[in-house]
Amino acid sequence: MKSSLSILAVAVALGVAVSVPQRASAAEADLDCKLRFSLTGWSLIYKHAEGNGVVTCANGKSMRVKIESKGGGLTAGKSHIDNGTGRFTDVRRMEDVLGTYAKADASAGALKAGTAQVLTKGTVSLALAGAGEGIELGVSVGNFTISKAGGKSSHKDKK
Repeated sequence: MKSSLSILAVAVALGVAVSVPQRASAAEADLDCKLRFSLTGWSLIYKHAEGNGVVTCANGKSMRVKIESKGGGLTAGKSHIDNGTGRFTDVRRMEDVLGTYAKADASAGALKAGTAQVLTKGTVSLALAGAGEGIELGVSVGNFTISKAGGKSSHKDKK
């Protein structure tokens, strides 16, 4: 059952990613941006998670972000992900990472939990990975929204 749910999630995520038209050429959208995040959520048919993170791009800019994920399906559970990571593709400028991404997932886990997902928003894609704790079982579809967090929104990285 666990492998069937994982296969379904990957198939749906790849189907969404493949169906999105690719308008920007590689030369136009070559800014390397990454996401580090934490996320806490629960589900009982309706699935909801909130968190925060930082987007950092190769041009030296970074932005604090707020993350919210909503969806529905056959789900039940509670989870927490710390030190999650994400990598964006087809980004021209940092602000391209903001917005709502299509999301589909399948999960089955207890105690130590993990996630790996591919999300899309127009031509921009986001591959997520993370590990944490919780109990989760089910299949859901929904969205994953990244917005600017309060405070200074974009600044030079201080290394």
